[in-house]
Amino acid sequence: MENQRSNKRAVLGVILVIVGFILIATNFNMFPFGLRHIVFSWQALLILIGLFFLLSREANVTGWILIGIGGFFLIPRLWDMPWGWHELFWPAMLLGLGAVLIVRGVARHKEPIDNSPDYFDDVSIFGGGDRVVSSQNFKGGRLTAIFGGSKYNMTHAQLAKGRNVIDIFTMFGGCKFIIPAEWDIRIEVSSIFGGFSDKRSLYKDMPRDPSRELIIKGVAIFGGGDVVSF
Repeated sequence: MENQRSNKRAVLGVILVIVGFILIATNFNMFPFGLRHIVFSWQALLILIGLFFLLSREANVTGWILIGIGGFFLIPRLWDMPWGWHELFWPAMLLGLGAVLIVRGVARHKEPIDNSPDYFDDVSIFGGGDRVVSSQNFKGGRLTAIFGGSKYNMTHAQLAKGRNVIDIFTMFGGCKFIIPAEWDIRIEVSSIFGGFSDKRSLYKDMPRDPSRELIIKGVAIFGGGDVVSF
């Protein structure tokens, strides 16, 4: 974990150094005006943030999504398009979402997880619902929420020993987990124009079992989620 954090800091440092050199070059008029118009744009910023995620080897899906969105809207700045390029945004977005779902589906079948009640795999598109998880050996799960979301009540569940993972992907949607206050939880969700938070701060002093850990990881785009204990 510490090595991952160090790599992330190093990548961020390299990116900041590059941006600093670009700003210095701009102040000395070393960039042509047309290039400045491209480098200092929100599209280039999205691409830069996407590269940060990729180079830090965390949230690769997030990185590729950001690079794809930034690159899509940067193309008309680089070349004159004879037709409505922006009209292709939503078809391209659907293709991208479909590719993400295919990749997640293939990855799911490669995991050594059975279909027992100790594991859940949910998809919510333009909808959602409430689900009660009562497994006494809960091992994690996977959920995909697009233009929708669900609530998962785990107050009567028991976390399995070891490392248990819930992998989420939300876009224009979200999710909520109602989790016992004594569970040891780590949030590793990458958020873009959204957020994911652990709102159990009132219970932070409660004793936790270090032999049982729940990790919530994944990507939240234009949405997010939270963890509560009520």
